[in-house]
Amino acid sequence: MDHTKSVQFMSIPPSDRAPSASAYTGSTTNLNDLKSKLNLLGDDGTPGCRAKDVYDTTLPWWRAGVRRKVVSTLHWESQIIAKMQERIRTPWLDSYFVYSSIFGTHTFFMIILPTLIFFGYSPMGRGLCLVLGLGIYIPSVIKDLFCSPRPFAPPVTRLTIGSHHLEYGFPSTHSTNGVSIALFFFAHIHRLANTSAAAISPELYSLLCTILFLYAFSVVFGRLYTAMHSFTDCIAGTILGASIWWWHTDWAGIPCYISASNPIHNVLTLLGFGEIDAISGSLLVYVGKGLRAGEWTERWIREGGWEVPLILIPLYLLAVHYHPQPVDDCPCFEDSIAILSVVLGVYVSRWVTCYTKLSLGGTVVMPGSGWLLVANEWVRVERGLSDILLWWSVAVLKNALGVLIIFVWRIIAKSALHLILPPTYRLLARAFQLPHRRFYTPATEYKSVPSEFHSSGDGGGFGLHPIPSVIDLPSPGQMGVEVGGIGSGVEGVSNVEGVSSVHMDGERDVKIRSGTGASLATSGSLVSHDNEKIGSVSPGPVLDKESTGKEGQAPPVKHYDADVLTKLIVYAGIAVIGGEVVPLIFDLLGWGGASWPVGE
Repeated sequence: MDHTKSVQFMSIPPSDRAPSASAYTGSTTNLNDLKSKLNLLGDDGTPGCRAKDVYDTTLPWWRAGVRRKVVSTLHWESQIIAKMQERIRTPWLDSYFVYSSIFGTHTFFMIILPTLIFFGYSPMGRGLCLVLGLGIYIPSVIKDLFCSPRPFAPPVTRLTIGSHHLEYGFPSTHSTNGVSIALFFFAHIHRLANTSAAAISPELYSLLCTILFLYAFSVVFGRLYTAMHSFTDCIAGTILGASIWWWHTDWAGIPCYISASNPIHNVLTLLGFGEIDAISGSLLVYVGKGLRAGEWTERWIREGGWEVPLILIPLYLLAVHYHPQPVDDCPCFEDSIAILSVVLGVYVSRWVTCYTKLSLGGTVVMPGSGWLLVANEWVRVERGLSDILLWWSVAVLKNALGVLIIFVWRIIAKSALHLILPPTYRLLARAFQLPHRRFYTPATEYKSVPSEFHSSGDGGGFGLHPIPSVIDLPSPGQMGVEVGGIGSGVEGVSNVEGVSSVHMDGERDVKIRSGTGASLATSGSLVSHDNEKIGSVSPGPVLDKESTGKEGQAPPVKHYDADVLTKLIVYAGIAVIGGEVVPLIFDLLGWGGASWPVGE
């Protein structure tokens, strides 16, 4: 098996002014020169596509074949994206598209989900959870299935934030989520504006639609602007996102009449679409009419018996077990576990509540909402300033208490499972062979999982790790420029910049994903595996040995087999607590959920 050389650091010259197109071009030229000297490219000039490529020898023939097709288009797409960046990149647009990408992540919507449920929009919250879950799992499966790289850097300048650049490129999960979620909320807004008694005005409807369009455009086009994805990635993600929404939604669609003389009329009639008008003979088709799978799922969960958990739990286990094995260490699998666990927890806990009829036996409305219970009937009253202040005070308390409960559960559950599961796995391993996944260390090869309460700073001591995966927010101001990247044949390098990617003065920090590859010598030089000096970087902050390794290298990302079951229990528990337990606590405290009586 061939192994590509790896580049770990790349210096990005600091600038104290807004860069011109030539400034970006200059950096790209230097990177190309360095890659040429290192002979990192294969015979055809495309990273990761040599005659005996590691992906061709590792992947099954059909997966490798699809990957070659995608990579072949990626070469010229990268050139187009690089030229586009030279023409339109500005410091302001850099910041806008990098940071607006957060609104297309599961992180953002995992914050929105509990809020919807806490304030009485439980069906909408569960629907959003299902759409988001499919929008993360399906692209993750495709990414690990074909292991396609992101646009090649260079020639593009890839702007990164968080850890999404550590995943494969095809298809774009951001585009999938951005489109599906925009359509999800559009369907609700359209319904509110087109009922017999419209709940929102035409002006507000137009404004909200404009906001949703700008949101979807910013997320999808931002993936091209930042060179995180190719046109193929974004088109595939957009189609996938629209398909997920169409499968889930119960939206009635937009009525469209097709005359009998139109050739499409006969085709649609033959396929059984639409209704023929008896007078004019025109075919009435509802464009975008959903398949209503979300409505069917809600009804099945609400009215189903024991078949609900007996179907959902095995489906979850099969989805996790048969998630494709990637060539590289890609975090897609962990995100899939987390989001599927949330979906499982949301729907199973909802089924338990409905099946056992667990409730307080009455409706509790949020204080200050303008409703009073008079003679066992809810009466609408006019709200005053004191009512509005009371409502907002209760709303703040609900969010604070709900997040605190979830946070405490996560810390306690994860710490306890890290103590319980490894010895349990070792005990079971004596009786039979446990399932094993590439890049995950079996329990027989380690004694313990790093403690949740151990600080990695100097001297160790007490400290808490950031909340990972689906409820982890990227550190503010950590926008960087990556070279190489997963699946490209060149190991990724992220040059992390300050609050402004362009106006950063002084020293810059450089982060690495894994400890394999080049290391930074004390002089600031870049050294490869064979100790050949290949470049220099601007000196950055000194990293502690525990986080960088004995020789100044970042240690490889460590995965433990116990992490899989840990994520299942922790994130399913978060969904159970956030979806059912916390709202029940709010009712017990008299804070209520919705701002209106149920059924009104």
